[in-house]
Amino acid sequence: MVDPRTASLWGYRALFLGLAALIIFMGLLPLSALPSAWPLPDAVLGYFPDWLYPYDWPGFDLLLVLTLVWVLRRPDFVPLLLVALVFLVDDLLSFRPPGLWTAIVLLGTEFLRARESSTRALPFWSEWVMVAMVVGAMSLSYRLILALFMVPQVALGAQLLYVLTTVAAYPVVASVTHYGLGLYRAAPGEVDPWGQRL
Repeated sequence: MVDPRTASLWGYRALFLGLAALIIFMGLLPLSALPSAWPLPDAVLGYFPDWLYPYDWPGFDLLLVLTLVWVLRRPDFVPLLLVALVFLVDDLLSFRPPGLWTAIVLLGTEFLRARESSTRALPFWSEWVMVAMVVGAMSLSYRLILALFMVPQVALGAQLLYVLTTVAAYPVVASVTHYGLGLYRAAPGEVDPWGQRL
């Protein structure tokens, strides 16, 4: 008979892998082949800078947000090797330099993983600020490394919007994870139903 705690652990790992695969698959679909401009007069749109043109706004990195939320909720559900596998596959399918973004994500997630127990007593906004700083540092590192090797990049303004939308999506994903999947920040000293410390 399988130990219930082990079954729960591997069940959540499989769920994370399934969600990650779904996010990567949805990112590959041509859901919007043509840009759809906002219903604004051309005279108004002419004042927008190129990187802020309405239909060119970047989305957010749902895979990264999901990973950070899980690392700060239950780090044992998303081990380092699983994170590395997911983001390496994402690198390859997104035609990014293989392994670069993966390595940066691993550094960011391990930084947060090491601080997970110390953030349990902090309010949510403190966690959100810490995640925002980590996402900003990750994006800046990625941009600087690409610039060092003279790899073409998106405009700085678009990258900043990408970081802002990713950070803004964090509370939404955290809420869905909490209420939809039952993954929440453990309280200091909390134990699971099998008596193991979280």
